[in-house]
Amino acid sequence: MSTPRDILITSALPYANGPIHLGHLVEYIQTDIWARFQKMRGHNCWYVCADDAHGTPIMLRARQEGIEPEALIARISAEHQADFAAFRVGFDNYHSTHSEENRHYAGLIYARNRDAGHIERRTITQAYDPVEQMFLPDRFIKGECPKCGAADQYGDNCEACGASYSPNELKTPRSAVSGAVPEQRESDHYFFKLGDFEEMLKGWTRGGGLQNQVANKLDEWFEAGLQSWDISRDAPYFGFEIPDHPGKFFYVWLDAPIGYMASFQNLCDRLGASQPGLDFERFWGSDSEAELYHFIGKDIVYFHALFWPAMLHGAGFRTPDAVFAHGFLTVDGQKMSKSRGTFIKARTYLDHLDPEYLRYYFAAKLGAGVDDIDLNLEDFTARVNADLVGKVVNIASRCAGFITKRFDGRLADTLAAPELFAEFTAAGEHIAAAYEGREYARAVREIMALADRANQYIDEQAPWVVAKQDGREQELHDICSMGINLFRLLIGYLRPILPGTAADAEAFLQVEPLTWSALATPLLGHEIARFKPLMRRIESAQVEAMIEASKEDLAATAQQQSAPANPHLEADPIAETIDFDTFAKLDLRIARIAAAEQVEGAKKLLRLTLDLGGETRNVFAGIRAAYDPADLEGRLTVMVANLAPRKMRFGVSEGMVLAAGPGGSDLFILSPDSGAEPGMRVK
Repeated sequence: MSTPRDILITSALPYANGPIHLGHLVEYIQTDIWARFQKMRGHNCWYVCADDAHGTPIMLRARQEGIEPEALIARISAEHQADFAAFRVGFDNYHSTHSEENRHYAGLIYARNRDAGHIERRTITQAYDPVEQMFLPDRFIKGECPKCGAADQYGDNCEACGASYSPNELKTPRSAVSGAVPEQRESDHYFFKLGDFEEMLKGWTRGGGLQNQVANKLDEWFEAGLQSWDISRDAPYFGFEIPDHPGKFFYVWLDAPIGYMASFQNLCDRLGASQPGLDFERFWGSDSEAELYHFIGKDIVYFHALFWPAMLHGAGFRTPDAVFAHGFLTVDGQKMSKSRGTFIKARTYLDHLDPEYLRYYFAAKLGAGVDDIDLNLEDFTARVNADLVGKVVNIASRCAGFITKRFDGRLADTLAAPELFAEFTAAGEHIAAAYEGREYARAVREIMALADRANQYIDEQAPWVVAKQDGREQELHDICSMGINLFRLLIGYLRPILPGTAADAEAFLQVEPLTWSALATPLLGHEIARFKPLMRRIESAQVEAMIEASKEDLAATAQQQSAPANPHLEADPIAETIDFDTFAKLDLRIARIAAAEQVEGAKKLLRLTLDLGGETRNVFAGIRAAYDPADLEGRLTVMVANLAPRKMRFGVSEGMVLAAGPGGSDLFILSPDSGAEPGMRVK
């Protein structure tokens, strides 16, 4: 065999704000198969990952739960790692971007690019939530799409029509945090000058490290011109403060890919003394001859194929050899859906089905491109049952009993069909080439063709018939031993995909963990253990139960979301339901507060003169503790216009203004968006 390669492999970092689901697992299973294959080939291969633990969503979720962000990310990390382990994703190291290693490399990469002139400061205008007193990321601003008018769309793109735009273009924008109308405020931000690296990036993206579809997509961005990238965020923000700019923090997408370096550094610190060659500079230095590969989803190509190699190059580190992008997962031909029960969490799947089933099915669908793959649940059941149970495992179960009962568990000393065995071993290099090229579906097809060939051999030799005839003991021994050897080759070829099943098979065969080079040597005169079932058929009831459980997850989430989440609903529960006709009796109108004054002798009241657009009303409102009269004049508000006049000690009140809050100084009158005019009906 050639000299072992030094290989470092990463998957994109899962965000520490929620559970792993089957869509996520496409990537981690794809990466894990490749890493396990490389290790079977005898290479020095390391697979690292980490939780992406910074950003506004994590800060806000921790606040909502009443805990510190560090407690939240520690809990989510434990859940993620448990799910990955259950799906046999074999990370050599799993770390966090909220780590001292990541702080060090983020600061170092920033400082080197700054000193080289690749960082600039600009004053920008951005959306600000006046209630939460924080600048809002685009995804935390919602409103009507400026292109198609769809309601409740994010500040950067519309999920209804697919249009992209800036938050300033949204109609009727609202903060997704407080519901307030965002204000536009200025702030100093720091930008990475991506255009400085245009020529370098054009060479890198066409250097063979990207799929053609991805490289072609990047050409569109080159043609549009590479824009500088905002790498800073304002407080409050959960992340690393920029060393020379107090109150400014690294944007999560700056330190997230640096998490690959941090996790590998953590691995080197843990194991470097016991693993010759496991050295950070050997893998990340500018003159590194090691191989570096990233597996990512196609939705984050922009960050990994432009910003990431540019940042590395600007800081004097090596760039990746390749970035492998994959497509999305659909279920039964459609986008995953919570209402249909096809948005399936990893843990929900594990409660009902063997993780090796999913690993096999994904492998049978995955190629080297960026096309989406579909989890067709009916096909999933049929394929696993036919291929793994009906073909591969069946070979061992048909032969092992005879070996145990008739030959004391010991295989024959010779191969009954050496030509067939040679045919199987020769196929190994074709299968290896498919794995190397990430053409897993092709590898699976070739392995299953061999499984068909092995079953054909057993059917033709019919050991169950031979066993009933006197004088054919040696023939029976040879046939069943040959079957076990063919099974061993098949399970070896499937080992990157089915590590758990392979481990059970190795225990049955009583062999060390299989390596690719060892497969060509047959087991002769070898003792095996008593066979135990390695895999069971999927029953349709299991799949149906998983779907129902996913719907139950949705119901539980909806119930939690509808439950009182703050003291206002607890202190003042929502009233009984009314029908539309009852609601329609209310005549709500926009009114301008033409005048406001204190009422002598009344501690709580203000007298408001409301202009309805040609008609005025006199209204007494109990908001004196909350508002200075001068601040109200000229404002638009909402009033109940058809409320019967009420005679009070200080005069007649001819309506009511609407306000929210428990009372006293905590009252907030309602205000319509700009564009509303006095007299307009609210409906």
